Amino acid sequence: MTHSLKQKLTTPLIAILVIVCLVIGGYFYINKRLSQPVTVKEVKIDTKAAYKLNVLKQISKKSGIKEWELTAASATLLKDKNKAVLDKVFVKFFTKDNKEVQLKSQKGELNTKSHDMTFSQNVVVTFEDAVLRTDQLHYNKKEHIIHSDSRVRLEKQDSVIEADSMTTQLDNNKTILKGHVKGLFSEHFKLQ
Repeated sequence: MTHSLKQKLTTPLIAILVIVCLVIGGYFYINKRLSQPVTVKEVKIDTKAAYKLNVLKQISKKSGIKEWELTAASATLLKDKNKAVLDKVFVKFFTKDNKEVQLKSQKGELNTKSHDMTFSQNVVVTFEDAVLRTDQLHYNKKEHIIHSDSRVRLEKQDSVIEADSMTTQLDNNKTILKGHVKGLFSEHFKLQ
């Protein structure tokens, strides 16, 4: 064997040997890295939440008669607070004569024991052709009323009434407006 032939055979063998060593070394390095536990940093755990639900639907009845039906896009049930924090809320309240009062809001809270509720962020209440808008509204289950201590705006056809506070007795179809009540009434406006 000549020196040049020997060199031609040795160079590829050394290259193959180097590649095999790199593959074996890489295998052991990767295997060692994968066998070590992974450390995750900055994990935030909601220690106040007992459950997080993607969709919540609840119906409340009194003496077999439906009082309200609630749907929320998500709900977080809080430990030790008897509270559910709601997102994208829709509620149908039912009057004594089974008419619907519909409420929508971005946020809400439900007391899981008393079933009292608070709604906030773009609260809109609709009853027949009347629309009420406010920043915050409360529901009292025992009295079956909705009320707001925030400024309210009631719109019906071309008429508008504004007030500092409002209470609606759902069983009596009666709304009471208080504090700086003012309005604009069209000729078609009818009180019912």
